[in-house]
Amino acid sequence: MNKLLKNILQFLLSLGLGSTILYFVYQSQSKTYVAECIAKGTAAADCNLMDKLVGDFQQTNFGWIALVMLAFLASNYSRTAKWMLLLKPMGYRPKFINGFLSILVAYFANIFIPRIGEVIRAGVFSKYEKIPVEKVMGTIVVDRVVDVLCLLLAFGLALVFEFEKIWGYINQQSGQTGEAGGSGKWLVLAGLAAVGVLVFLLRNKLAQTALFQKIMKMVAGFWEGIKVVGKLERPWLFVFHSLNIWLLYFIMTWLGFKAFGPTSHLDLSAALTVFAFGTLGMVIPSPGGMGTFHGLVIWVLTSFYAIKGDDAFSVANIIFFLIQIGLNAVMGLLALLVLPIINKDYKPQTK
Repeated sequence: MNKLLKNILQFLLSLGLGSTILYFVYQSQSKTYVAECIAKGTAAADCNLMDKLVGDFQQTNFGWIALVMLAFLASNYSRTAKWMLLLKPMGYRPKFINGFLSILVAYFANIFIPRIGEVIRAGVFSKYEKIPVEKVMGTIVVDRVVDVLCLLLAFGLALVFEFEKIWGYINQQSGQTGEAGGSGKWLVLAGLAAVGVLVFLLRNKLAQTALFQKIMKMVAGFWEGIKVVGKLERPWLFVFHSLNIWLLYFIMTWLGFKAFGPTSHLDLSAALTVFAFGTLGMVIPSPGGMGTFHGLVIWVLTSFYAIKGDDAFSVANIIFFLIQIGLNAVMGLLALLVLPIINKDYKPQTK
């Protein structure tokens, strides 16, 4: 009972946090939208951002959303395949479909309580495959370590491909003029190198601080995960599926842009940048990144790609509620219904 109450309170807290952030994002965009409407000669009473949002949802091209769904399923195929590679050295031969559906259930659970999905995923898979839950959880930890590395790679690529836009924005905010060029890139690299040298020189003193020890512990955990991958029978296949997952995630963002007229012209570089920053918004413990995802997506689209704030607000909601929430909810519920049916007479086997 105490555990149930704790989960309910955690859900309400995360929902409250996400709703509050989304409310402030909405209020900010609504004020700007109303001001622009009035400037164009439209009465304030006829300028309602929520009405525009509803209209934009109705005009969404669901053909592109269907392609998003296919990309989503393909990404989870790769996630299941690489999970099977981690389980194989332990001597288990689980049903692929059980792994696939367990992942869908995990995404569904994350809608309600952030980060609980991995625990649910391990529990569901363990229930049907009769594998000790702690062993399943160990493979999921390795899976997530690789995910973090892939996210860092995506973020790094976004910075490289859109460096001029990002650097130009920084210059604009600091009151400087001029476009970014090669000198800007070298300046950033020189700064990073200087920080690296400083950390190296002060490593003994830094090693005594709690923050440094925590960071090193995290790095050690990442290294352990990488070593596990290196010991797999086919590590190259694991790497392929890992990269394919995140490639498909970013393509889903691009397809989402195509579904909405004002963002349909944006290229893959823009999708990569929005995807990278938007994913960072999901780190905040709110349902699916509610509010923080919206805020970061709107900021990137308006700051770097000249998308109007109200249009950026609409596309952020289209991607979030149709894909992040709607698609995960539908697929997760289907998975919960199918799992007991396909496992009715199933008896797991090992080597």
